[in-house]
Amino acid sequence: MQFKKHILLLFIGLCLLQPTQAAQILIPMDNAQNNHLKAYGIAFWVLEKGVEIKWLLNYRGGSYLFEHHQTFENECIIRDVTYQVITEVQASSIQQQIAEPNVNMDVMELHKVPRIAVYSPKNKQPWDDAVTLALSYAEIPYDIVYDEEVMNGLLPTYDWLHLHHEDFTGQYGKFWSNYRNFSWYKEDVKAHEEMAHKLGFQKVSELKLAITKKIRDFVLGGGYLFAMCSATDSYDVAMAADHVDICDVMFDGDPMDANAQKKLNYDNCIAFKDFQLVTNPAQYEISDIDVTLSRSRIVNQKNDYFSLFDFSAKWDHIPTMLCQNHQRIIKGFMGQTTAFNSELIKSNVIIMGENKTAGEARYIHGEYGKGFWTFYGGHDPEDYQHRIGDPPTDLNLYPNSAGYRLILNNVLFPAAKKKKRKT
Repeated sequence: MQFKKHILLLFIGLCLLQPTQAAQILIPMDNAQNNHLKAYGIAFWVLEKGVEIKWLLNYRGGSYLFEHHQTFENECIIRDVTYQVITEVQASSIQQQIAEPNVNMDVMELHKVPRIAVYSPKNKQPWDDAVTLALSYAEIPYDIVYDEEVMNGLLPTYDWLHLHHEDFTGQYGKFWSNYRNFSWYKEDVKAHEEMAHKLGFQKVSELKLAITKKIRDFVLGGGYLFAMCSATDSYDVAMAADHVDICDVMFDGDPMDANAQKKLNYDNCIAFKDFQLVTNPAQYEISDIDVTLSRSRIVNQKNDYFSLFDFSAKWDHIPTMLCQNHQRIIKGFMGQTTAFNSELIKSNVIIMGENKTAGEARYIHGEYGKGFWTFYGGHDPEDYQHRIGDPPTDLNLYPNSAGYRLILNNVLFPAAKKKKRKT
């Protein structure tokens, strides 16, 4: 009898430790959200705790739903992220609404913590990187890798790789004309040449080509690649110029191949086709993929916007996920590569954001082997014309940045449990 009494008391005690009613936390991502960018950090942090998240595609701007724990609620408060504690009945009702066949919504389950690498030089650069700013502000951990780590085979240990202000053609961003006498430019050239020689290459362009091939293999094997600014088009130009010298004498010590244009192999490219090289070493451009100069006739800061496409959430999960936002019209921003000439984009590439009037794409995506890639034109979504030497953007001033949200959509993309495409 005494034994049964102890068992009963233990059972009652365990019941008292449980919440009287199971609950869920909903993080809304529409205009009700106080800090969109830190909300991504909360999602990442919850995944790190081993708790799966439901990403509610197209529901209130791409909201998050996960089981309630007081520690999760406390963290939302600490990070000033808007949240709601809802009952299981309310959570089920939301998911039933999303499941309706005539509603353009779906549920994407996030179940793993992506390991993130940012390809960035060790020497100090006179510009910032929007992705590292976003990751740091959202409190999402990442590792810095560069040429030595890539050549030593570290990329396959990561799920997600970011490239930003990089020139994979070995022309140092074509800054030579305006900045060759600046100390930062001289130091950058010296650092690149020393690394190329250390890794067994005669030229920086040869090292960078080897890097692009390592990145290609990373994506082919199932990696996720996200690139912005000059890393987008310079990657494909470098790949097309495999075994072709497109660097003039001031970049690599000898003249470029006079027949370089005819020798380009567009089959090596993942995004672009039929582009023309810009061979003038004094012109701040490597090819006609970028439209920074040509767009100036019709686009200025006041009318520079691009539209996100609406995709079918129940059929096109990936582009839908990557376009989650509380705004469909995104203000434009410039970069060394601002936007892509739509006519030079391969037919199998998905255009997710464009300025149709200007004939330019800003946000594009594709599959490559077992992996995926996304290119996002421009340098900093909250600094229209970020110049060399300008201070980094303070994201405390832009917690609801729609442009920065597109970056963080890509960060969470590798966490998604893959779904079969519906037919």
